Amino acid sequence: MIKTFSMTDVGMKRKVNQDYVYTSEIAIGNLPNLFIVADGMGGHKAGDYASRCTAQVIVASVKDTDQTNPIRIIREAVEAANRKVYEEALAKEEYSGMGTTCVVATIVDDILYVGNVGDSRLYVVDKEISQITKDHSLVEEMVRMGEIDRAAARIHPDKNIITRAVGAAPEVRIDFFDLRLKKGDLVLMCSDGLTNMVEDEEIRFILADEPDVAGGAQALIERANDNGGRDNIAVVIIDPFGAEE
Repeated sequence: MIKTFSMTDVGMKRKVNQDYVYTSEIAIGNLPNLFIVADGMGGHKAGDYASRCTAQVIVASVKDTDQTNPIRIIREAVEAANRKVYEEALAKEEYSGMGTTCVVATIVDDILYVGNVGDSRLYVVDKEISQITKDHSLVEEMVRMGEIDRAAARIHPDKNIITRAVGAAPEVRIDFFDLRLKKGDLVLMCSDGLTNMVEDEEIRFILADEPDVAGGAQALIERANDNGGRDNIAVVIIDPFGAEE
């Protein structure tokens, strides 16, 4: 039985929380569970609306679809959310230019399926920490091209510029990943409000020190705020085998 805990925090500098999380440990439509992290962008209310709307449309799509393949279900749902956010941004001046990152995951038996747009992340953490998603960001593309290294990327002034977002264009490109989980693995989904404030290895140490998913999530958010809390923070921690004896 899966054990999960999720929370968001406005951080130390922002007045509005544009991060949104959704988790269901029970079946939604043809998926046995569903987890979403969205980090909105745009004006005062626009980013908040974009992330919440995206999660709500994804959940509604997953409930209603006749698809049974997890990747197809996620693709259909994120594409539906993209259309909705894009149309709302065109229709209402206060929502103009809004968009959101989005990481969607489900675990079927012991296989993790993930869809990703933007620079929110999904990690698998055990004795090592592995970033499964790839950031859709200007700085990440510079790293891939060999123009800068990881250390420089962390402090680059353009590190928050993303190259893909839900709602930014009529069509959305989604990356998909799948992998087999093993006992001892934790799945961490988070916005960049965590990863810009806490190094990957520090994340791993914090989770290793915490006996349960709730304590781990709270400790990560506390550390991000202790380190400056410059952005909203969203954390979802999933223990896929948490209730097994």
